[in-house]
Amino acid sequence: MAVYLQSLGAAGTVTGSKHLLITPGLNILVDCGLFQGVKALREKNWERPPVNPGEIDAVILTHAHLDHCGYIPLLVKNGYRKNIYMSQPTRDLTELILRDCAKLQEEDAEKANRHGYTKHHPAEALYTVKDVETALAYFKVSEIRTVISLNEQISFSLHPSGHIAGACSVKINCYGKKIVFSGDIGRQHSELLPAPEALQDADFVVMESTYGDRLHAQTNTGQELALVINDTIFNKGNILIPCFAVGRAQEVMHLIYHLKQQKQIPALIPEYLDSPMAASAGKVLQHYPEWFTIDEKECARMFSGVTINHDYKNTEKIIRRSGSKIIMAASGMLTGGRVLEYLKHYLGDARNTILLIGFQAEGTRGRALLNQGHEIKIHGQYYPVKAQIREIEGLSAHADQTELLGWVGQFAKSQPLVFLVHGEPCAQESLRIKIQDELKLKVILMKEFQREFLFTIGQ
Repeated sequence: MAVYLQSLGAAGTVTGSKHLLITPGLNILVDCGLFQGVKALREKNWERPPVNPGEIDAVILTHAHLDHCGYIPLLVKNGYRKNIYMSQPTRDLTELILRDCAKLQEEDAEKANRHGYTKHHPAEALYTVKDVETALAYFKVSEIRTVISLNEQISFSLHPSGHIAGACSVKINCYGKKIVFSGDIGRQHSELLPAPEALQDADFVVMESTYGDRLHAQTNTGQELALVINDTIFNKGNILIPCFAVGRAQEVMHLIYHLKQQKQIPALIPEYLDSPMAASAGKVLQHYPEWFTIDEKECARMFSGVTINHDYKNTEKIIRRSGSKIIMAASGMLTGGRVLEYLKHYLGDARNTILLIGFQAEGTRGRALLNQGHEIKIHGQYYPVKAQIREIEGLSAHADQTELLGWVGQFAKSQPLVFLVHGEPCAQESLRIKIQDELKLKVILMKEFQREFLFTIGQ
């Protein structure tokens, strides 16, 4: 009898995280995310999974981002009927994100059918709000650092990993072996979050590699942001910041709040958060101060100077409002959401700035802008890119190469076998070489659907 690892997503790419631990007693799925980015990846969301969901015995979520939790309603719809374990903040945020995702899919399908910009007749949502509500019944909160037994031979515990509130690495004790799934690893020094928790030893490590080939700039992030904002105001333009609704939006709000307090940017420049989910996530996060490095009062103050738009009908009013303004809107990779309405109006004006602050997956509009694309397709039409496209790497929620090496280096004494997931090929190859050369650990790059042997039970 043996134990195997199989990646059903995020193998050679950064989205669709699904990693299956196959044992004689239980099949455990760590993360259950949607594919995003290029069409070939997005189409995978519509395919039947290669593993029967009814044969999976447990799901453990590392955190609430869509590329880690967004497939859950489909898994349940296709036959999964067991517990889905996660931390308390992840539970609350995942519900918000899945409800919002389903609602947007329903709205997009309705718009596509009404305006005819679809090759599918009729266009359908990947899943509905009703599907999300069915899945919620299987959510089960696990306390961090508490050992949860799944059977006599297998247990797990959750350990904070930075990245966003509630995000955890998963440590599984399986037939006497220790298997660690990193989830997404946060920064050592974050605006709002403590550093990832130390885990010390493991026999096998399954780790993300998003920025495996990059180092974040060692500059003052606040000063960088102030420079971008002040330059754009001088040019009488608008600053559009595409944000991930959970994590980045709150961190940027906190940074802008401090810049205004320190008089590094005009205190009276209007600031909008056009993402009901980001606003709701902010309220949820205020219930979990223990996950942050700031107190509840400061968290409330950073929201006080921001106008939150709940009704999409007001988006046009914000766009038409004269004068410079800062607008934060989802989604962070420009794959959908209200940010697209701002893009339509702001891309063609050189006075405006589109500020990218997080990872932009291959095939997304965000990656196209970073690659200096001259036009962007939105809802069937092409829009020329004349706005200033800027990037601040220091606001990324992901560890860079040095931080990733530091994180996996904590296991070096126990000499684990390392599996790299959640990274594009160049990033993975760069990190593989670094880990092998500097830490002398064996590294395997996971391939989608390919089973990797871990160990024989009893040996």
